[in-house]
Amino acid sequence: MLTRDEKSIAHIFFKLKIHEADGTAFERLFTDIMNYAEPDFQQIKPWGNVGDRKNDGYIKSKGIYYQVFAPEDIRLKYPDTVKKMNDDFSVLISQWSPVNEFYFLVNDKYKGVSPDAEIAMGQLIKSNKLVNGGILTAKYLENKLFSLADEHIVTIVGHIPDPAKVQLDYTVLNEVIQFIMQLSSADVLPPDIEIPNWEKKIQFNQLSKATEIRLNNGYLQVASLNQYLDNNSNFLADELRDKMNEIYHWEKKTYSSDELFWTIVRKASPRSEIVFLSAVIVIMAKYFEACDIFERPEEVQDDSAN
Repeated sequence: MLTRDEKSIAHIFFKLKIHEADGTAFERLFTDIMNYAEPDFQQIKPWGNVGDRKNDGYIKSKGIYYQVFAPEDIRLKYPDTVKKMNDDFSVLISQWSPVNEFYFLVNDKYKGVSPDAEIAMGQLIKSNKLVNGGILTAKYLENKLFSLADEHIVTIVGHIPDPAKVQLDYTVLNEVIQFIMQLSSADVLPPDIEIPNWEKKIQFNQLSKATEIRLNNGYLQVASLNQYLDNNSNFLADELRDKMNEIYHWEKKTYSSDELFWTIVRKASPRSEIVFLSAVIVIMAKYFEACDIFERPEEVQDDSAN
């Protein structure tokens, strides 16, 4: 069975594949995963001047069809995305039957898709009375990957080295910290930001006013962090949450109040420079608000009542 660290390496290897996969390489990655994930999945290969009739793969028994689009930079191709999706579906529905569900898989390289594309897909589903459909992204493929048996994950991503012998920092914490450090000032201050009212929790955990200010400042970037996690796989979000929760529960055996706060910051940070520590505080603000770290007063009261 793959260990937690081995899965973290697999996650990084897969992201590299996604970023390198344009055109047919991305389609090949999709079909490799689907062949393992869906026993009834059938790949359709282009044939002569007939092509694939806009069907890159389907599950015939369920009437589910997939079309794949992998431009070099999806951000420059949003108008093309909507046009290709509609054009491909028009051909597909004239050639294949029954079409109950239609999914347009885009290699967004974890950047997300435009609202216009989502709206266009919704209109396509409604006007053609489909049972279901949607735009799928790299996040969908990675979630599918981590639903597979370990040997199939290794087949897709390649040999996974011994984590103890890997010199680079492959943890999801480091990945997310690097993302936060690259945020621009526009990302930091969304116009509708609202700081949570966590005064009672601050007081209950005996955190100082200075620490509260740091959490408030960190929270200004949480919207950008949430968007990043939304565009990535469930593995990344779950691993990040679990790692912060694990550090908290281990360190609270020894420390409390501000000392506990700063111990978590130092433990989670790969380096001691202020830019790294500040990035960790953004992550802490997210999980402080979600109550994955530090205690809520009502939780402790409920425990004592029992």
